[in-house]
Amino acid sequence: MTFQNYIVEEKERGMKHSEGFLKLVNDSKTRIREVTVAETLERLKQIPDAKLIDVREDNEWNAAHAAGATHLGKGIIERDIEATVPDKDTEVILYCGGGYRSALAADALQRMGYTNALSMAGGWKAWRESGGEIEQD
Repeated sequence: MTFQNYIVEEKERGMKHSEGFLKLVNDSKTRIREVTVAETLERLKQIPDAKLIDVREDNEWNAAHAAGATHLGKGIIERDIEATVPDKDTEVILYCGGGYRSALAADALQRMGYTNALSMAGGWKAWRESGGEIEQD
């Protein structure tokens, strides 16, 4: 998908992502790996130490989140990840609302030395639409 198509698609969905933000996300996506919800669920089953991390804001997490996920908002993940996931070879699958913030966070974790930081394509929206298990606080 071209950058211009991203902007059109986002406008059609009523999202308000700026052009600069989308450029930053698209640049990050050239360096990270994305996985689908189905791949995420399979990886969580197959890799016992894998971590599902929600990088959304506190209010988004509090409303509902993927079952079994850990919350480390994008604003604090770089500060707190090493205490939460000290082994930098652990697979961490990040998700946000739609797959944008998680791509940025996965890119940052890779720069911190995390070798298996993945972003879940489609984020929370895709998780809900796929019937993924949900928890509420």
